[in-house]
Amino acid sequence: MDHLFQYSNQLITQVDTSFKRYLYNEINWNNRLLGLIGPRGIGKTTLLLQYIKNNLNLQETLYVSAEDFYFAEKRFTDLASDFEKAGGKYLFIDEIHKYPDWSKELKLIYDYHQNLKIVFTGSSILDIKKGSSDLSRRAVIYTMQGLSFREYVELFHQIKLPVYNLGQILNHEVKVPEIKHPLPLFKKYLQTGYYPFAIEDEFEIKLQQVINQTLEIDIPTYASMNVSTGRKLKQLLAIVAKSVPFKPNMSKIAELLNISRNNIADYLLYIEDAGMIAQLRSQTKGIRALGKVEKVYLENTNLLYNLADENQRKGNLRETFFFNQLKAKYNVSASAIADFRIDKVDFEVGGKNKSLKQIKNAKNGFVVKDDIETGFLNTIPLWYFGLLY
Repeated sequence: MDHLFQYSNQLITQVDTSFKRYLYNEINWNNRLLGLIGPRGIGKTTLLLQYIKNNLNLQETLYVSAEDFYFAEKRFTDLASDFEKAGGKYLFIDEIHKYPDWSKELKLIYDYHQNLKIVFTGSSILDIKKGSSDLSRRAVIYTMQGLSFREYVELFHQIKLPVYNLGQILNHEVKVPEIKHPLPLFKKYLQTGYYPFAIEDEFEIKLQQVINQTLEIDIPTYASMNVSTGRKLKQLLAIVAKSVPFKPNMSKIAELLNISRNNIADYLLYIEDAGMIAQLRSQTKGIRALGKVEKVYLENTNLLYNLADENQRKGNLRETFFFNQLKAKYNVSASAIADFRIDKVDFEVGGKNKSLKQIKNAKNGFVVKDDIETGFLNTIPLWYFGLLY
């Protein structure tokens, strides 16, 4: 276990703590079993290492990756037992979905090692959701998404901006004197600002690798798909990228992919849970009910630039950005009279010349416009919604 401690301490010592993701201060780290899930490449590992470096005693703390060769022969339960005997108190396990039967072993560790606090992460949201059923009433699960526009400005340009809630934005309370002209930064964010690794070189290549790993490894492994079925996922995502936002026609898609119509909804849900698309659903009266899918979007605007052609991007970026940023904090559904509805408020998203016609019959409606710096009355600048987290 010595090499695990050496690797753990090395990573913790080297991690930069100058910028922290939005969830850092929202997580209740006192939970004895804590999970952090989200798509590949959004900074989950860094967040764990930052917390350890800032708050914990390294002699009582161990960070491990489930991909480590140590687990080719050893089990999680063996590690937990040896770690506790050595005086360990805080065990952090990264990429836990790479380990078979991880949820059952975490349950045993939780029950038999009550002095240990365990934090785990997973990029395969599907597998984490499936496994978390074994951890009911034990694990607290947090879901993280990519950078907001506010976080991008801080990480890439060292400009700190405040967080605003939706009410403050709609009341025109946004004040950011730190940025004289936000629109050039906003346009850059839409293209390369959602994933923290964009600060490194070869962003487009690395993003394509994330997409391929998600579609070729994460989802097929979870759903026990063969190679040919896994290829259908890439074809399905390509159809989405060329058509978004679109109302899915299951029969037509099934015909194009030469697969059963009944499988399309499952495949779309897999891709959504893996962080590649977002499905806009109708409002439902039942709390647990899933509404009917009205439109399908790519999950974020960086994926649009990577997967969709230029003509498709122009008319789709605004809605994709709005949906993506709002769903991190709010329940967003389709509107009967506009593009989106949040609670009882309707939102129509468009360019700077967008009229108010679409919301004229709304009891509480707003037009969200791109390419404007400030708003007035019920007209709100699109970039404001990048300050929600």
